[in-house]
Amino acid sequence: MLQILTDPLKYNFMQRSILIAILIGLLCSIIGSYLMVQRLALLGDAISHSVMPGLAIAFSLGIPMIIGALGAAILSTLIITWIKTESPLKEDTAIGIVFASFFAIGIIFISIIQKNNKIDLNHFLFGNILSVSIEDVINTSIIFAIVMTITIGLYKELLFFTFDSGGAQVAGLPIKQLNFSLMTLITLTTVASMKVVGVVLVLALLIIPSASAYLLVNRLHQIMTLGAGVGIFSSITGMYVSYYWNVPSGPAIVLVATILFIIALLVHKLKYFLTIQHTNIMEKN
Repeated sequence: MLQILTDPLKYNFMQRSILIAILIGLLCSIIGSYLMVQRLALLGDAISHSVMPGLAIAFSLGIPMIIGALGAAILSTLIITWIKTESPLKEDTAIGIVFASFFAIGIIFISIIQKNNKIDLNHFLFGNILSVSIEDVINTSIIFAIVMTITIGLYKELLFFTFDSGGAQVAGLPIKQLNFSLMTLITLTTVASMKVVGVVLVLALLIIPSASAYLLVNRLHQIMTLGAGVGIFSSITGMYVSYYWNVPSGPAIVLVATILFIIALLVHKLKYFLTIQHTNIMEKN
C-alpha cells in the first residue's frame, strides 16, 4: 500500500502536479463557497469559458498564457457588471451573453492559430496538469497567496456581503468594491485552475467540493474548511487515479469529487431521515 503512494512521487513531474493539485483543490473550494452561497455558479462557468480569447492571443504573441487568460477574465467580468448596471437585464442574462460570446471568439481565434501552429485544443478544454513546469508552480503559488490574503483580509466584509448585500449596503460597506473583489478572486482562481482541469471542468472543481460540504455543515467557515478537505482529497486521489489508470487527470479529479458529493448527499439524506424518526418518537412520548 505504501509503495502505491510513494512510487509516483519518484518523478519530478508528479511532485509538481500533486503540489499544484493541492493548491488548486484548496483554492477552488474556498472561493467556490462564495459562489454557491450567492447562487453564482453560472458566473464561475462564464469566467472559465471567457478566458479562451485571452489564451489564444497570449499564445500567438508568445507571452505567458496566464496573462492573457487573466486579462480576458477580468474584461468579461467588467462587461458583465456593465451590462447588469446599465441595462434592465438581469445578471444571469448578462452572464449568458458574455459567456457565449467570449467562448465563441476564443474558439475562432484558436482555430485560426491552429492553421499555422501545432496547438492542442484539448489542453485548453480539459487541462494538462502532468505537463506543469516550475514556472507554473510559481505562478500558481503567487495566485494562491494573493487570493488567500484577500480572502482572509476581507473575510468579515465578504461574509456580510454574501449573506445580506442589502444589509451590508445599509451598514455603509463599499458594495461595488466588495463585489469587484469577489469577482477578482473568482477570476484569479479560475485562471489558476486552467492547467489542472481546463476550461470545461473548472466549474466542477469550484462547486462540487463546496456543495458536498454544504450538505453536511451550516456555517460558511465550516463549508470552506470541509470543502477544502474534499477538494484536496479529490485532487490528490484524482492524480493517483490518472497515474495508475492512464486517464486524463482533470476528469479523474472531478470524478472523485463527484463520488464524494454522492456520499455526502447520502449522509445528508440519512441525517434527515434519522431526525424525522427522532422527532416522531419524541412526539409520541
